[in-house]
Amino acid sequence: MTKTQIQVPEELLQEIRAFARRREWSLAETFRRGAELLLQVYPQETHAPSVTWAPPVSSSVGWKGLTAEQLREVAFAEMDPQLG
Repeated sequence: MTKTQIQVPEELLQEIRAFARRREWSLAETFRRGAELLLQVYPQETHAPSVTWAPPVSSSVGWKGLTAEQLREVAFAEMDPQLG
């Protein structure tokens, strides 16, 4: 068995200690059982995701159809007067 240290928020630690006390378990036994339960509930994935995620795209946003000069004019027209 390996000895290790972990950091747990104080409130959570109090709850875990109370839980262990009610069952007459040690704190170490409580953490071991919790870890075993996590491994049962969340089994290790053996396959890679089937599709690579990409952010959604929209054809209705942006400055389509504007030339660089027109885009420059729009940007300056919408500029904060205090910055101008």
